[in-house]
Amino acid sequence: MVEDPIVAEIRRFRDEHAETYGHDLKRICQALREFERVSGRQVVSRKPRRLRTKPASAETAYSPVSANSQ
Repeated sequence: MVEDPIVAEIRRFRDEHAETYGHDLKRICQALREFERVSGRQVVSRKPRRLRTKPASAETAYSPVSANSQ
């Protein structure tokens, strides 16, 4: 397999960055949030949307069948 130099560079940077924070995901996220806060840029955060589910029709409704009724 041929190694892509761009992918290798990104992976190397990612590993160095993670090593800075002891590979602790909570510390990495905290540092990124702090970076966003001091950057002066507006960060957009949206609330998650609820998924709309379709009501099941009578044809597709689940009806359990016991093993004894077969």
